[in-house]
Amino acid sequence: QVQLVESGGGSVQAGGSLRLSCATSGYSYVSSCLGWFRQAPGKKREGVAIIYTGGGSTYYADSVKGRFTISQDNAENTVYLQMNSLRPEDTAMYYCAAEPDEATMKRCLSRQRRADFDYWGQGTQVTVLS
Repeated sequence: QVQLVESGGGSVQAGGSLRLSCATSGYSYVSSCLGWFRQAPGKKREGVAIIYTGGGSTYYADSVKGRFTISQDNAENTVYLQMNSLRPEDTAMYYCAAEPDEATMKRCLSRQRRADFDYWGQGTQVTVLS
C-alpha cells in the first residue's frame, strides 16, 4: 500500500524558509516519480516541483524557480522541498504525490497536472505572513 506522509509545514514571515518532507513507503522507490503540489483556497492544485528518483532530474514551476529546491534521500525513501525567500502568495496546502514504476525521466518531468499522479499525501499547510 503506497503511503506518503508530509511534514514540515508551518507559519513563517515573508522572506523566510521552510523545508517540507515527504516520507514514502509501500512501493519500490527506485525509478519512481515524485512531485510537490500546492493548493490555495479557491484555486486549483498546481505543480510546484517534480523529481525523477531514478537519476535525480528535476522540474520546477516558473513561480518557484530559484527559490525552491526538490531533493531526495534514497536511503530514507524521502523527498524534500526546501523553500527559501517565501512570499505571501506561496501560502497554500502543500501535497506530495507519487507515481511508482516510472519508465522514463522525460515522462516523469511532464507530470505537471493533478491528474498525472495516482497517489497523494494528506498535505501540510504553509502560511507566509506579510
